[in-house]
Amino acid sequence: MLTLTVSAGSLLAAASPNDGPLTSNPPLIWRTALVIKPVGKAGRTATHTDALEAALIAGEWTRPTEGERVTLADGQSVNWTNLSLGTNGWFEHEALEGGYAYLSFVAEQESIALLEAAGHAMVYVNGEPRAGDTYGYGYVRLPVLLKPGTNDFLFQVGRGKMKAALVPPKARLAFDLSDLTLPDLIVGETANSWGAVVVINATAERRDDLAVRTVLMNGSPVVTPLPTIPPLTIRKVGLRLKGRAPGTNDLGDLVLELIAKEQTTKSTLDTARTSLRVRQPWQTQKRTFVSEIDDSVQYFALNPARPPQPDGPRPALFLSLHGASVEAIGQADAYASKTWGHLVAPTNRRPYGFDWEDWGRMDGLEVLALAQRELNPDPDRIYLTGHSMGGHGSWQLASTFPDLFAAVGPSAGWISFFSYAGPSRWPTNDPVARMLRRAANSSDTLLLATNLAQMGVYILHGDADDNVPVTEARTMREQLKTFHRDLAWHEQPGAGHWWETSDEPGAECVDWPPMFDFFARHARPPRTGVRQVNFTTVNPGVSAWSHWAGIEAQITLLLPASVKLQWDPWQRRFSGTTTNVARLALNLDHAPPGDPLRVEVDGQTFENIPWPAKPRMWLTRQDEKWSLIGEPAPTGKGPHRYGPFKAAFRDRMIFVYGTKGTPEENAWAFNKARFDAESFWYRGNGSLDVIPDTAFDARAEPDRGVILYGNADSNGAWPDLLGESPVQVRRDRILVGERQTTGSDLACLFLRPRPGSDHACVGVVTGTGVVGLKLTDRLPYFLAGVAYPDLIILGPDMLTKGTEGVRAAGFFGLDWSVARGEFAWRD
Repeated sequence: MLTLTVSAGSLLAAASPNDGPLTSNPPLIWRTALVIKPVGKAGRTATHTDALEAALIAGEWTRPTEGERVTLADGQSVNWTNLSLGTNGWFEHEALEGGYAYLSFVAEQESIALLEAAGHAMVYVNGEPRAGDTYGYGYVRLPVLLKPGTNDFLFQVGRGKMKAALVPPKARLAFDLSDLTLPDLIVGETANSWGAVVVINATAERRDDLAVRTVLMNGSPVVTPLPTIPPLTIRKVGLRLKGRAPGTNDLGDLVLELIAKEQTTKSTLDTARTSLRVRQPWQTQKRTFVSEIDDSVQYFALNPARPPQPDGPRPALFLSLHGASVEAIGQADAYASKTWGHLVAPTNRRPYGFDWEDWGRMDGLEVLALAQRELNPDPDRIYLTGHSMGGHGSWQLASTFPDLFAAVGPSAGWISFFSYAGPSRWPTNDPVARMLRRAANSSDTLLLATNLAQMGVYILHGDADDNVPVTEARTMREQLKTFHRDLAWHEQPGAGHWWETSDEPGAECVDWPPMFDFFARHARPPRTGVRQVNFTTVNPGVSAWSHWAGIEAQITLLLPASVKLQWDPWQRRFSGTTTNVARLALNLDHAPPGDPLRVEVDGQTFENIPWPAKPRMWLTRQDEKWSLIGEPAPTGKGPHRYGPFKAAFRDRMIFVYGTKGTPEENAWAFNKARFDAESFWYRGNGSLDVIPDTAFDARAEPDRGVILYGNADSNGAWPDLLGESPVQVRRDRILVGERQTTGSDLACLFLRPRPGSDHACVGVVTGTGVVGLKLTDRLPYFLAGVAYPDLIILGPDMLTKGTEGVRAAGFFGLDWSVARGEFAWRD
């Protein structure tokens, strides 16, 4: 066994009675490791196998030694191998392409250090899961508690290399400036915006008593109270930034002071200095906002129309989605300014983010809505484009929200995870796998391809692209040619993934003049001019509407549902057909009010329908028969709240961990909630409240989403949030409706409507015992392309048998009941 042995005092000074600075010491870098090749199979999939994780959750893992063999589920074995740090400062080995690295550290006494590591997907620190830095950003520095004796660090690594060090914290509470989110200052505009900075809490206490004082360009100080920061972790917190309008020669200096909330003028806990860019109004710029997803501070990049034309027509807006590893401001910089429109680039929450799905998709829509409010573009001249991963995002957003855009222009875009470097679809011969397959349908772009008929499409690709094969573009072209009448195509001969053909501003692979000429010839029709809607959705909770037609609920959940409807303004008649639609909504904003209406749908006719009090009407289908109904109650499923499980992570969600269980259950609940919060920060630039059940008040902020960690026996918030739920999880058993499953090693994920809220959900991460609870630790629900249904129950044999270890999966009914839902069970 390889160990790094030093005095704890060299990492952290002796405990002091205050939160002030600590003794500075150099970092301790590991130079030898034990590594092992992959011990299972994982990827963009809801289940995985892993022999080491199976041993960990069962309490059977022991520290490895060189040459020790690990037996895999198929009977083969792999062994631990010694590896030395390379001269470039990284551990590099083929074993680290999906395998593990083990490092250890011997401390003389209990202390706290910062684990500074990169290249790993996650790490177990003395058995506790902590977030990784899989893309090697280099800004993941997490406080860890070192116990007396040997401390174990087990890194799971996916990209072939990693590095790690233990760094003494400069203070128990401190800024980390390596992951700032800051706006640009604009010459002539008064500064009034938001920024965000990481605060490290290297103490064992939850801190609710902190604030940050900011001073921008030597102006007046502004104090921002900080939200709760859990013990032994980090949180990226928002800061108010206010100041005078900068001049051309200003430097944008910013001073940050970490203080106690009640102490605004005296001593500080930490001080940091940075600066904001100062930009002219016509230059590319970063603008920040507070996201409604999680109250975090995000930014988008703007390449303004130049020169501005205040007396001309309203400008167009180009929404441009960046590729993997690209910052949004870099995406905006890749374009020459347009005279006739603004270019806006959202972030996808991070340079890799969520591949423009899940919270990346939400970010794109949030930025689009914000840009429309701030920039006031022509709503009928909104265009969508993007490169590489952003080309995939263009296909995704355009096919999911076809009435938002006049035209779309994907460049070097891949179609879906199922066509490009991702998982295969779940098989259809297994009822449980079919449920998992349906949960992932929102990622299947081809299921929604017919929606693209509603807009112009320009496909751009280099025919020598060695990153995203040109076959991705050709497949989409062949698919669209079968029905599309407004399709343009260009393959650049000899061009690779990123290409430029001239020294003019703008990179042609994104800023392609013929594509923007194509955009200029397209406008979205006004709502009053839309006479026909052909629209498909796989999840009304993601996308329910196209123009005046809404699919609010499905007969079979998360399978494609579609409408083909016409509006005859002279007959005041809607007519057409539907497929897999349980509830249909018709918006009447485009119709003159007054006279009665007529609806003909799937062979049924409704005549002399009085004009409704609200300009919308609803029809519901049951037993092959349509009926007119009033406005549906928000208690049922609909566009406001539909599932599946990942839909719970929105509405400014708050993580609530249980404290009413055994010491081991309580430790798991906190560790898992902290791990999820760190992971969402890393992947989604997020900022989440993580609080114990004792601090949770169900009556306060009733419209926030809640993620509950623990079960009915261990989490005190369960009775208020889930007391009436048809799913009950306790030690040793799970009750789903009237069906009970027993065992102390079962894991479960599910979501329910939050009581008292018309739209928020409660997401539940739970299990029937410590083994089952720990089985949830690495379920990858923050990974794009991975989906879980409304409910899933897993056994520990998932880690050896994969999907065969799923005990049950399925969806609640449209009334959120089990009885009217659809579930598959594995006996």
